[in-house]
Amino acid sequence: MIQIGQQAPDFSLFDTGKNKLSLSDLRGKNVLLLFFPLAFTSVCTAELCSIRDSIKQYEAVDAQPLGISTDSLFTLAKFKEEQALNFPLLSDYNKEVSEAYGSLYETWGFDYKGVTKRSAFLVDREGIVRYAEVLENAGEQPNFNAIKAAMAELPK
Repeated sequence: MIQIGQQAPDFSLFDTGKNKLSLSDLRGKNVLLLFFPLAFTSVCTAELCSIRDSIKQYEAVDAQPLGISTDSLFTLAKFKEEQALNFPLLSDYNKEVSEAYGSLYETWGFDYKGVTKRSAFLVDREGIVRYAEVLENAGEQPNFNAIKAAMAELPK
């Protein structure tokens, strides 16, 4: 389980433009990692569209949101296009990053194996975790009020 105050595990994943992005590439910038179960589902769509609609709040603290799921990059590309999402979506198709962050269901609905748990991690400019939340209930969203409070406390 990822704890507040620890170094965030580095990773490299492909985005919807087929570019490899590493967390370490964003060192010097705050990063909000948002793990979500499945593109095109109602709660995931609502969560990510809320980030899209409030992107200025994240930009104000130099925080880059990143959506991560075990969907293929092709599925994520279509989802991003249809929802006009204005931040990167990354495919953790091999489930390695979700597992490293303690954000992977062993078995989920419809007996799916290895689906990403809805989770949020705020990582500061130095790569330190400043907020961590892993939800067992995929029908819930992260506590965005708590995330915004943690963003307000980030070192300048």
